[in-house]
Amino acid sequence: MDRGEKRNLWSALGNGLRGRCPRCGRAALFRSYLKQVDSCPECHENWSEIRSDDAAPWLTILIVGHVMAPVMIAMSKSGRFAPWEMSAILIPVLIGLCLLVLPRAKALFMGAIWALRAQSS
Repeated sequence: MDRGEKRNLWSALGNGLRGRCPRCGRAALFRSYLKQVDSCPECHENWSEIRSDDAAPWLTILIVGHVMAPVMIAMSKSGRFAPWEMSAILIPVLIGLCLLVLPRAKALFMGAIWALRAQSS
């Protein structure tokens, strides 16, 4: 690939959030839940060397924590729920949100790493 190619960060982030190749936006970035493709079948961009490592779980915890903390506080202060009822409601919601956000966070970081040419050589 040409080293001088202009890479649009916002386009790469948007494509990543949709689970698409940050470069072309046409092909899927993952072959399974979190397993990224080695290369894009459409534009042939190599994705095997880009790793988000701990960034995606960090962002997932940050987002889910900020979304759920007010809900948990409100439920606790209302006094309408016993602790076991809160646990029965909140644990599945927390797990579901984490499973929903994690692959998008990974793809977001992969897009950013690619667009900013931040991958290690």
